[in-house]
Amino acid sequence: MARGKKAGRRGGGSTATADRGDDAYRTEAVDMHNERFEKYYKAQNILSDAEWEDFMESLRSPLPTTFRVAGSRQAARLLNDTIKDTHVPHLAGVVFEGEPVSPPVQIPWYPEGLAWQFNVSKKVLRKSPEFKKFHSFLVFETEVGNVSRQEAVSMLPPLFLEVEPHHRVIDMCAAPGSKTAQLLEALHAHDTVTASSIPPGLLIANDSDNKRTHLLIHQSARLPSPALMVTNLDASIYPAIQIPSEQTLFPTSTRPRVAAKKQHQLLFDRILCDVPCSGDGTMRKNVAIWKNWQPMDGNGLHSLQLRILQRAMRMLKKGGRIVYSTCSLNPVENEAVVAGALRSIPGFELIDVSDHLSGLVHRPGITTWRPTVDRSISTEFATYQEFFSSLPESKRAECKMVESQWPPPLGEVEGLNLPRCLRIYPHLQDTGGFFIAVLQKKPVRGATTQAPRKEATEGKRQADEVEALEASEVKKPKLADDLGVSTQADTDGIALTDEAEDTLDEPGDDEMALAAEVDQKAEPIPTASPAASRRKTQKRGKSSDGGGTHFKENPYNFISPDDPIIQTCISKLHLNADFPASNTLVRNPVGDPVRSLYMTNDIVKDIVLHNDYARIRLMTCGTKVIGRQEGTEAKREGAEMLFRVLSEGLPVVLPYIDPDSILVCNFATLKILVESYYPLCISFDEPFRSIIEAKSSGSYVVRFIPGRLGQAALTHDLVLPIWKSNVSVTLMIDKRAKSALSLRLFGEDITTAAREAQQKKKDNTTPTESSVPIDGDMQSLDGETVTV
Repeated sequence: MARGKKAGRRGGGSTATADRGDDAYRTEAVDMHNERFEKYYKAQNILSDAEWEDFMESLRSPLPTTFRVAGSRQAARLLNDTIKDTHVPHLAGVVFEGEPVSPPVQIPWYPEGLAWQFNVSKKVLRKSPEFKKFHSFLVFETEVGNVSRQEAVSMLPPLFLEVEPHHRVIDMCAAPGSKTAQLLEALHAHDTVTASSIPPGLLIANDSDNKRTHLLIHQSARLPSPALMVTNLDASIYPAIQIPSEQTLFPTSTRPRVAAKKQHQLLFDRILCDVPCSGDGTMRKNVAIWKNWQPMDGNGLHSLQLRILQRAMRMLKKGGRIVYSTCSLNPVENEAVVAGALRSIPGFELIDVSDHLSGLVHRPGITTWRPTVDRSISTEFATYQEFFSSLPESKRAECKMVESQWPPPLGEVEGLNLPRCLRIYPHLQDTGGFFIAVLQKKPVRGATTQAPRKEATEGKRQADEVEALEASEVKKPKLADDLGVSTQADTDGIALTDEAEDTLDEPGDDEMALAAEVDQKAEPIPTASPAASRRKTQKRGKSSDGGGTHFKENPYNFISPDDPIIQTCISKLHLNADFPASNTLVRNPVGDPVRSLYMTNDIVKDIVLHNDYARIRLMTCGTKVIGRQEGTEAKREGAEMLFRVLSEGLPVVLPYIDPDSILVCNFATLKILVESYYPLCISFDEPFRSIIEAKSSGSYVVRFIPGRLGQAALTHDLVLPIWKSNVSVTLMIDKRAKSALSLRLFGEDITTAAREAQQKKKDNTTPTESSVPIDGDMQSLDGETVTV
């Protein structure tokens, strides 16, 4: 994650990406030489002399376009087959201006071949009919969330976490959300093409920047999940979240007050720390870094990075895994942070993942490096003690360098296994630069890991999964003031376990029970019922975070399963008795279900009910599944309040809909619904015409069965929501999703919106070259504004 991530990756700049792939522009407008950069990294010996020129030449070349087929696993496989079997053969053999143009190729190390890479200039995208059509396909599929425009190395950290559906996961620095989306996909590994599972696990996506959390919410909404929560907190002081005690059996030596404890701190199975960094591994796309790079950026961020990793280590379960990653090449931001964290908190180890992804080429982490102590690349000090001793006594108090920026002593460094870290260099596989370290909390001997409670088929969690938090033996370093990065936050009501850790004096053979006592000693986040939370919010008004911004989100109120509106929805939408009505919430101060209903899983519900949502700065949770119909009929005075299944919530709700209530239609019916906004009931063929005319106004779900229409084919069942009015029917998906569906099925955009755009183009006196603007911005999931 580049340092500019908190502010939308400012390091790249719009001009740096405006003409991606245009080599002439890059060489004339940007001087891709920086003496300080070369001097500093040669001093670190990150590569052999034989590789140096290849490394530098690669840094100066444009970064290939890469994308990932996203969404649930089965749906992704189907779309990937479309790319592989339809688009790639169509692009093979394309010749442009006498030169052959290579089609997209699959990235060799990405599982199931779901990631792709290609090098195509904008000129080819503008002029080549074949690539113009493929570009349109990518644009629409990206906008509806089926494709993620994401740098190749950015795809790596979630793969090393190996998330499973029952895991409790937190992405500590999540915005803008490309990696969060991958983690969600892993939680939903059991989803089908048409229906979503409700995983027993949890994903908390956190970011300290309030504005960027909204982008995070938007991106993650492309894979709706009842297991998702988004928070807006400083990751380095992330608070302890309380959940009800999941332990039922205690050792006989457990103190009664510990056994009687009703709740404990939530600990995680997997934690992703893709931390803010100087971002010099992104120079191929953020070419402005060539001019602005200087090593003190990495020095200044080191302390923040270390604190974030240390906080993650204190929130991890025994046997759990942390992936620490940066898009920086600087050892001060990489190996130094990992070494500092391992030395400060015992019980962790780096694990060897060098063979985890077949086909990935990388280099091992380094064990020696020399930080620069100023902008002139002064790397003559082998140890912190040498540097500190060289300072005049009058300057020592002002020193911003810290000991953890240097390598550990020779006697310690070997035991840390730093070569188990992974370094990705641009010249190895035509990527950006990246760093990955995978840490594991050493498991208890003989312990078995089981999924959480409330899932009868998975069993209870073992007591040893709730463990004590180790005390930090080093003082938290202070971040350099000149970076403008906040090192303090308003911690009013935020419980950190660090203070309690120094008081541990319990016997080591009952570590799990001890952790419960530690949580009791630490001041917890206030627990509040929905009603109490609502009263507090109305009285308090707002809460501040470290940046001084105010928290203005609506509260989260779970509504009774017996609520009349819930019962109406169950009846009208044909939901069966298994529908988890008790996990349905609304977002308004009053708590009335007047607009939208959200669904969560059990662990998300527990967190909401046992923590003050304003204190943990909860931005959203669960997924929106049912909404109030806002059409003309619904607005008539005295009209019955009507609700419908939302398109984004349909995969979640579908398993609970009575199968007999689902309408079955053919491919021809789908084409009519795609072509028109409000096709009349009489425009459909039998038997659908008679079926739909007999239905009253309301929300229905339709299953379109496989079939062919000329060259177009529907190869699998497709389930979509419709709305039936008095005389017409509407396919209830947005315009862009409808266009993407049309391109995928019919090879062209046959929607009314597309026809209107074409007509407007013809009427325009200065028509553009394409109805899909090649020069237009396409927002990627890894935070860059790029053009595919």
